[in-house]
Amino acid sequence: MKTLKHEFIEFVPDVLEEGVLYISVLHCSAIHKCVCGCGNEVVTPISPDDWQLSFNGKSVTLRPSIGNWNFDCKSHYWITNNEIRHASSWEEYQSEFEKKKEIKPKRKWLRLKKRKKK
Repeated sequence: MKTLKHEFIEFVPDVLEEGVLYISVLHCSAIHKCVCGCGNEVVTPISPDDWQLSFNGKSVTLRPSIGNWNFDCKSHYWITNNEIRHASSWEEYQSEFEKKKEIKPKRKWLRLKKRKKK
């Protein structure tokens, strides 16, 4: 499995190395080159509303997944304990999201319908 090395920094270097996740606690952000190899720079703001970063003293995890929907590569992956796990494509992700969005109201409607029968 492909991995990223993490490096805690104060300022982003002028040139990003492939395979390195740069983390600035001071600026609450992480940056790395897209893991697909396209060369695009991926910036992940770290906050309760964006990505969360955990560091266990040895490796880092970023949540949620990184979906580069605006890049030509459309790469989608997870970074867990410095390991990269590729995820489904945007189309598959969006399709699953839409299905869940449709199912939730249907379940609620069915529960209400069952209550009315009692």
